[in-house]
Amino acid sequence: MSAAILRVGNCSGFYGDRLSAMREMLEGGDLDVLTGDYLAELTMLILGKDRMKDPTLGYARTFLRQAEDCMGLALEQGVRIVSDAGGLNPASLTEKLREVAGGLGLTPRIAYVHGDDLVDRVDELGLGKPLTANAYLGAFGIAAALRNGADIVVTGRVTDASLVVGPAVAHFGWDREAYDELAGAVVAGHVLECGAHASGGNFSGFRALAPDSTPIGFPLAEIAADGSSVITKHPGTGGAVTIDTVTAQLVYEVQSQTYLGPDVSARLDSIVLSSDDENRIRICGVRGIAPPDQLKVCVNELGGFRNTIEFLLTGMEIDGKADWVRAQMDLALANRPPATVAWTLARTDVDDSTTQEGASCRLRCTVKDEDPAVVGKAFTAPAVELGLASYPGFTLTAPPTPGTPYGIYRPAYVDQATVQHTVVHGDGTTESIPAPTRTTHSGRTGRAAGESPPRRPPTW
Repeated sequence: MSAAILRVGNCSGFYGDRLSAMREMLEGGDLDVLTGDYLAELTMLILGKDRMKDPTLGYARTFLRQAEDCMGLALEQGVRIVSDAGGLNPASLTEKLREVAGGLGLTPRIAYVHGDDLVDRVDELGLGKPLTANAYLGAFGIAAALRNGADIVVTGRVTDASLVVGPAVAHFGWDREAYDELAGAVVAGHVLECGAHASGGNFSGFRALAPDSTPIGFPLAEIAADGSSVITKHPGTGGAVTIDTVTAQLVYEVQSQTYLGPDVSARLDSIVLSSDDENRIRICGVRGIAPPDQLKVCVNELGGFRNTIEFLLTGMEIDGKADWVRAQMDLALANRPPATVAWTLARTDVDDSTTQEGASCRLRCTVKDEDPAVVGKAFTAPAVELGLASYPGFTLTAPPTPGTPYGIYRPAYVDQATVQHTVVHGDGTTESIPAPTRTTHSGRTGRAAGESPPRRPPTW
């Protein structure tokens, strides 16, 4: 592999992605760095729930399983692993990785990046009383860990693209004001961050890819010193890397021509795409400007408890049946109605169906309240009690269950200088990463890098 090109692959786009992908990427072809993105906004809520039960948790446990399987292979090949799987607890994940390595007779240098977790500073920063509050850190902590010789770097909440930008900064020696180079790496990282999206996954023009049963390959970027890159995938893997698949991922989560990030803001209207060859798409011409003076913070709060009941309605007079059972439930809940009651009728039935399933549709009732008892048996028992006293063909799709907690995500913003971006190196020493000295005023006209609507299962 040429020192002039850094080959960075991806093996995860969300917590729950293909477990075998890490090994597939390591065995499928040459790499310098393998990244994995496990965090979405609501994933932080899942990890927050884990940490409530056990303070040693709060990280993506599937990454630990992958590392146990592949750590030796990565070390043998000289491939460095960079992942945000540390979630809310990168220190604990690092300890677990060291335990796994010891059990395998391996001695990798493992570093972690933290400082994103602001939950102990919410009063000081005016962030309310959330379950989780994590600032989106940039790439220079990752770069520092790699420059110090780390074989594996795990982080808390960094922007998704930082997993790619950090290795590029370490490899090419870019400084804080190499805006065009940084922006080019941000764009490459944005293309890689959602895994198989860039290789044809979830692509609206999927028929043009001649889909078959071959698993879609995960993408990789060949990054050059000027920040340009070629997006490709390992030979023999499924899917395709085309201008269309790369474009589809480029505009994913984007609401402005300027893609804001903690290290640089990338001008997306400067991107030039071209096809080098089959499954090789070149990205060049990217321009960058100074980053905003604020970081976005992912804030998750406990919203209360919710529950759902689904009624099956079959045959004729569907609307009349739905109206009747709704009236019966409204009366039964009248003494203490849940704070929110939402009804949805999904007309999945077809005329003259030859099966009962085809002649049926679903009437869903979802309730929310701060009191779990109100959405528990007090809600489900009245529905069950209607079993012989409501519309003809009364059926529920599942037995009643207790209410479950739900969370609410909201973004917040803090000044870059208030966040203590820190690296703990493999030898136990620490390094503070200063905030950028040159910034632009946060007009918040672009979408912060890593910001997205709720996406990537599982959600809670």
